[in-house]
Amino acid sequence: MSQDNKQAALKWIVELLNRRNIPFAVCGGLAAISYGSTRPLNDIDLFVPAQYFQQAVEAGRAYISKPAQHYCEVSEGWDLEYVQFIYRDVKIEIGSADHMKIYDRSVKEWVPLEVDFAEVSIRKVLGLEVSVLSKQALLDYKAILGREVDLLDIAAIKGNR
Repeated sequence: MSQDNKQAALKWIVELLNRRNIPFAVCGGLAAISYGSTRPLNDIDLFVPAQYFQQAVEAGRAYISKPAQHYCEVSEGWDLEYVQFIYRDVKIEIGSADHMKIYDRSVKEWVPLEVDFAEVSIRKVLGLEVSVLSKQALLDYKAILGREVDLLDIAAIKGNR
């Protein structure tokens, strides 16, 4: 996944959502990178409010690689409805911020994940200014997930205060 393709994919999805006035919050690795993580980017992850999810799905219909539906991915710690697009060889996953759960490895149970779209930060990443989960919200959910990649992101973000 080239840097040019990552930038093009982010630009594509942001423009697609902005043209339709769909609020969003970048999360995952790209959000971590915006706060100082330097690990390689695996994909582009975003949340949209539930009432806009189907609009986002329809807007990117030509690029769907995984249909919009409920997925429970225990190994990744996610239980939510999402769609996956592939644009210029870059995976883009948009999750519906409704009834989301993440797996808390410390207590071995699923817990709700709430996204407050009023608390997003505008951050520059891959050359674009985008809405990103607040630093604290990102750190909190990555701590709950507790995967190796999350712990690396947390250490990088905290080291870059």
